[in-house]
Amino acid sequence: MFVASNFLMAFAGIVDFLLTAYMWVIIGRAVISWVNPDPYNPIVRFLYEITEPLLGRIRRFLPISMGGLDLSPIILIVVIMFLQSFLVPTLKQMALGIG
Repeated sequence: MFVASNFLMAFAGIVDFLLTAYMWVIIGRAVISWVNPDPYNPIVRFLYEITEPLLGRIRRFLPISMGGLDLSPIILIVVIMFLQSFLVPTLKQMALGIG
């Protein structure tokens, strides 16, 4: 059973890394939105394409906008922090319980 335990522990580490990386991508998009970026720049297009599906859903269900200030990145970062605080430790405890 140590193989399943190690696999689950590695999976938890990968999930944690991916959530952290996505959070930094969201922060990058928020910073880019403060200036007038070139929409044809490949980096800008990548940031918009990778974040817009989730940010668009948040904007559609929770139309929270304060004077033109988009709060959807903040909400998404809070959700990611919740997943890192709940999902990753749960996976690690499950891995310890198997091993």
